[in-house]
Amino acid sequence: MGHDYSITSSHKKGKHLSYDDRHTIQLRLKDGHSIRAIAREIGCSPSTVSNEIKRGTVSMYKGSVHRYKAKAGQEAYENHKASSGRRYDFVLKSRFIGYVTTHFFEDGWSLDACANRALISGDFNRSETVCVKTLYNYVNLGLFDIKNHNLPEKLHRAPKKRTARINKRKLGRSIEERPAKIDTREEFGHWECDLVIGSKTKDDEVLLTMLERKSREFFMIPLANKEATTIIEAFLSLKSQYSEHFDEVFKSITTDNGSEFANLSEIESVSNTLVYYTHPYTSCEKGSVERHNGLIRRFIPKGKRIDQFSFQAIADVETWCNSLPRKILGYRTPDEIFEEELDKIYQLDAA
Repeated sequence: MGHDYSITSSHKKGKHLSYDDRHTIQLRLKDGHSIRAIAREIGCSPSTVSNEIKRGTVSMYKGSVHRYKAKAGQEAYENHKASSGRRYDFVLKSRFIGYVTTHFFEDGWSLDACANRALISGDFNRSETVCVKTLYNYVNLGLFDIKNHNLPEKLHRAPKKRTARINKRKLGRSIEERPAKIDTREEFGHWECDLVIGSKTKDDEVLLTMLERKSREFFMIPLANKEATTIIEAFLSLKSQYSEHFDEVFKSITTDNGSEFANLSEIESVSNTLVYYTHPYTSCEKGSVERHNGLIRRFIPKGKRIDQFSFQAIADVETWCNSLPRKILGYRTPDEIFEEELDKIYQLDAA
């Protein structure tokens, strides 16, 4: 009886065994070759051959004989391959997916806020949720209603090239004089402010935006115009609103060198609040309020007249910003932190 010793293997190191490799194993075992000899001929590890023999060995003659068969080994391989691959929990965790979809579309939360707020609120335990990265994978795979075009930051434009300018005038105390402890955001009462313009016409309203650095509490104050006198009147109104607590709530204000803030330092003459001005053309030195101005643009696009939006509509945007769970706040909301800080101030005064 002749034997076919002319079989050559095309197996590449690191690749799965082919049916020809399995056929070679079957023939060499029949001829009495050792596992190591077969592995050298195929070009793989002896353990690979040993494992393949275990998978492809079948019982013959009512279990009296056990023999490796290439066909059985190939079938076992294909069955394992069909069962391999990552399993998605999309269907099993449909309640959590519904929670994410609802808060994403109705409350404007990010996927990160949805996933982590669900845990810290106690609405779900870890086994009932998926991680943030998996949620983004679901978006990419098109598994649920949230699509990539619904993720504004994913489509965010590249920043413009920065140009150095040195001819801007300086209005007051430089940010260089601001104490370093303010940078740590550990102390409450330090604010950044800016102005948001709708259309570039003189008869349109503007928004004075303010952000408290520790809590990220965000104020949006509609103003009739961007005159310096109008701005200082808005701050004097805030002083009247917070009365004797103004100095504790507004310990410092950092703004830019725009002409609209030329009179802002006047607030120092009627309070203990200190006003700091950033370096000219360096908006990154008050980056938190600038970032929130970007959030406003989701609702009030550039060029859109602000006076077309009702006071309630603007208040709704402010409420949304302050009720948005933040990763940097441990997935608590700015409102929660801000109210805690105010309670501390009032309790100290009461004591």
